[in-house]
Amino acid sequence: MTDIVADHFDEPAGQRDILGVTVADLTKDAALDMIHAAIAHRTYRPIAFLNANNANIAVSDPEFRSVLSRFTVLSDGVGVDVAAMMLYGSAFRANLNGTDFVPALLASAPKPLKIGLFGARPEIAELAAGHFKRIDPRHEYRALADGYIDAVGETELLDKLEQWRPDILLVGLGVPRQEKWIIDRLTADRCTVPMAIGALFDLSTGEIPRAPTWLRRLRSEWVYRLWQEPRRLWRRYIFGNPVFLFRVMRQRLTGHR
Repeated sequence: MTDIVADHFDEPAGQRDILGVTVADLTKDAALDMIHAAIAHRTYRPIAFLNANNANIAVSDPEFRSVLSRFTVLSDGVGVDVAAMMLYGSAFRANLNGTDFVPALLASAPKPLKIGLFGARPEIAELAAGHFKRIDPRHEYRALADGYIDAVGETELLDKLEQWRPDILLVGLGVPRQEKWIIDRLTADRCTVPMAIGALFDLSTGEIPRAPTWLRRLRSEWVYRLWQEPRRLWRRYIFGNPVFLFRVMRQRLTGHR
């Protein structure tokens, strides 16, 4: 039987507008089931995540905001939960940050999958593949390229994808480059579920240490990240978080973002 490959998908029923970005309001199990169903039916479904920083970027970058409309966007972090409470009266059903969601996706798969990794600094994707293999050794993991490839390397990568066609392609190029690359370069014949996962490879391998479990439970991992890299991240958090909340309040009061 010939596989049916679709290049479109139905959006989840529950959706919320956060600063012009449509975010799916799903439980963790519903999100996992949605992706596993896409893989089973070979239905192309790009996945992205929205946090406060990404939402701020989307406000100032109309191209990025337009690109996100072609993804199923999942909620990530306390910032978008605060926004949902301000705009809709309740938080999202689940915090689906990619660092925790991707391992859960691998572990919950009903059958072995082909998992591609692309991005980060040289050798980091290879280390991340080893990390994921320890989480669930059923799957085939391939570190396909780092995030610093040139045009020739990108052509080689796309050829590899067409030949292998992974079920899931984890793309870690940073926001908004990774989302734009997925929309510009990927199609249903190159993978089934591309996921824009940011710093996942660095966090998974310990290149960027994660916050202690107790701090994550308090939904305050961003405080730990700021403490680790204050010079790089102060603008994102100290300046960006108040700007995000101001924009959400403006959306609530006026409908403008």
